[in-house]
Amino acid sequence: MCGRYSALAKPKGKSKAAKLLAKSLNEAHYNAAPSQTLPVVTNDHPDAIQFFSWGLQPFWAKDAKAVKRAINARAETLAEKPSFRKLLDSKRCLVPADGFFEWQVTEHGKVPYRILLKEEDTFSFVGLWDEWLDKSTGELLHTYTIITTEANELVKPIHDRMPVILSPEAEELWLDAHESQEELLSLLKPYDANQMKAYPVSPLVNAAQNNVPEILNSL
Repeated sequence: MCGRYSALAKPKGKSKAAKLLAKSLNEAHYNAAPSQTLPVVTNDHPDAIQFFSWGLQPFWAKDAKAVKRAINARAETLAEKPSFRKLLDSKRCLVPADGFFEWQVTEHGKVPYRILLKEEDTFSFVGLWDEWLDKSTGELLHTYTIITTEANELVKPIHDRMPVILSPEAEELWLDAHESQEELLSLLKPYDANQMKAYPVSPLVNAAQNNVPEILNSL
């Protein structure tokens, strides 16, 4: 599961996400949480940052509370579930980030960790998006979900799942309209643990309203 992450206003690195964020993001998200409006790059607008709500609201839902909004989708079952399979073919997105948070269960309680690339570069999670029309107001709601996979060797002692992270080259493939489903699914694998690092952080991250840089500090 991925339930919190960060996206800084001063991105680093050569990824597509970093280049686009540098032009469009004015406010840092130190503690991005579900239901918040956050930056994404969609296959419909691959050269621009858009701001969607985190938590997928499927187009077929009768009302805003008809279904529980999915913040994550499992890579292993995407092609099996009709709702996700359709989005895999037509509505894919990148979710820019520079780190994510997971909680390790210990005998003293849950300890939050920040997990990121060793070079601390901005990268992209793999996502799916959809749009939902509120028939009572005419408002069009754009939402997204982050795809997860099994944890790599770095993350596994902390949590058994992790978000799918793409290399800069794979970002372009994920947004490419000509990629086959088989080729897209082949991208959904754990990131190289040797290129990542993790460290414990303050319990400040436990509360979504705490959007402060101190959250990123190592204990």
